[in-house]
Amino acid sequence: MLIIGLTGSIATGKSTVSSLLSSPPYSLPVIDADQLARKVVEPGTPGYSAIVNYFGPSTPDLLLPAEPSDSQTQDAPPKPRPLNRPALGRRVFGTSEERKRDRMILNKIVHPAVRWEVYKSLLYYYLHGHWAVVLDVPLLFESGMDLICGTVVVVGVSDPAVQMSRLRARDAHLSAEDAENRVKSQGDVKGKVEKAEFRGKESARGVIVWNDGDKDELEREVRKAVSTIQGRSPRWWAWWLLLAPPLGVGVAAWNLAVNYGIRRRWERKEVTEKAKL
Repeated sequence: MLIIGLTGSIATGKSTVSSLLSSPPYSLPVIDADQLARKVVEPGTPGYSAIVNYFGPSTPDLLLPAEPSDSQTQDAPPKPRPLNRPALGRRVFGTSEERKRDRMILNKIVHPAVRWEVYKSLLYYYLHGHWAVVLDVPLLFESGMDLICGTVVVVGVSDPAVQMSRLRARDAHLSAEDAENRVKSQGDVKGKVEKAEFRGKESARGVIVWNDGDKDELEREVRKAVSTIQGRSPRWWAWWLLLAPPLGVGVAAWNLAVNYGIRRRWERKEVTEKAKL
């Protein structure tokens, strides 16, 4: 089964591409890391408790106000209040050292739980015979999950001003500063494009979907990307991997080794370029 890593920066159109891939004619299953991230911090989960314990004392509006419940008796303990996600976002999005530290701590709480849910979903779709699955992760490279992907699709926007205007149109409550902080916290989309292209455009290990135009143009970009990917990983190959588990394990190990080698070469390239400055 081919794992297609889907990533991009905020407001580049990644969710739209994910929706297109999950709909006919592609009908690919999508594992959405953002949805899983919400699931693993719901009230009652270990992730929820860890976030409340760390951020609660210094973030007064971390939790949403309690909702009155007619069914709750006077003696019953109050229900846990859900996280106020905008308030948590304001706490961790930004470029200051304090926000970077808080974001790192939040990621250490959320990421391991999300990874476990991802692996369970991948196993489910593999056993059900899907030729490919889309792993939708905004911080795919940053989290290291690109290592398990056979190909990575980056949704890019050439003009940062377009990205900012789309974000503020989508989330009207964000100030210009908040919007800029959120864009910066997810990394420069051009950097992600460079990483994907470094993986290999010819081998379809890295595919770019540009979203600078309207939805019709985006659909054409997606169609071209899927055609390229299918040319390198046809459906019959997925069936071979399913019917011969030892072969599937071997291919997965080989893919992991190749991706690890690509990452090491990219890191050496970055060190060399910094040394020239």
